[in-house]
Amino acid sequence: MRVIYNEQMAELAHLLGEMAGLAGSAMERATQSLLQADLALAEQVISESDRIAELIQDAEEKAFALLALQAPVAGDLRQVVSTIQIVADVNRMGALALHVAKVARRRHPNHALPESVNGYFAEMGRIAVNMGASAREVLETRDPERAAQLNEDDEAMDDLHRHLFTLLMDRDWKYGVAAAVDVTLLGRYYERFADHAVEIGRRVIFLVTGVLPPDPDSES
Repeated sequence: MRVIYNEQMAELAHLLGEMAGLAGSAMERATQSLLQADLALAEQVISESDRIAELIQDAEEKAFALLALQAPVAGDLRQVVSTIQIVADVNRMGALALHVAKVARRRHPNHALPESVNGYFAEMGRIAVNMGASAREVLETRDPERAAQLNEDDEAMDDLHRHLFTLLMDRDWKYGVAAAVDVTLLGRYYERFADHAVEIGRRVIFLVTGVLPPDPDSES
């Protein structure tokens, strides 16, 4: 039974890593569609979201089957419960990339972003993609030190998000209310994407060590 349990957990870890990688790839294409007003890329992200949804369902079924059939206790139970929580975080990452793509599609053939903020979103997209790749690595390696480093990337994302608000609140903002709403929503999507990647790191640390690091948002 122990061998079967370990094999199932390893399979689930690989599946979670694959999903995090897909979420990062989706955010990369969604960012390109946003910056380039590329309808084809936006449609690709939207159509491929079904693949992430299928994997999410598969991962949830496998995790709940482990609970029901293996009846884990102590450290094993911690692993399974953490995995279920990680599934939810990866699911949200994929959904946030989908939201970005939908904004790009809704504003097509126009650009959703004023040119003056393109640089901010290009950098936020780069950070988000890197965090998606890091989340995949952490899920597959279970490296708590690497998991803790996700906080550093999140701090850079938070800095960019704060700067965006500075621009929006400036009396010289000249792009109107609709653009301000889009920029506000999109900035939030990228910030939350990063937050969920950090949460995955926290859960992996808990899974490995039994100690859940403090929530960085609660400390700010």
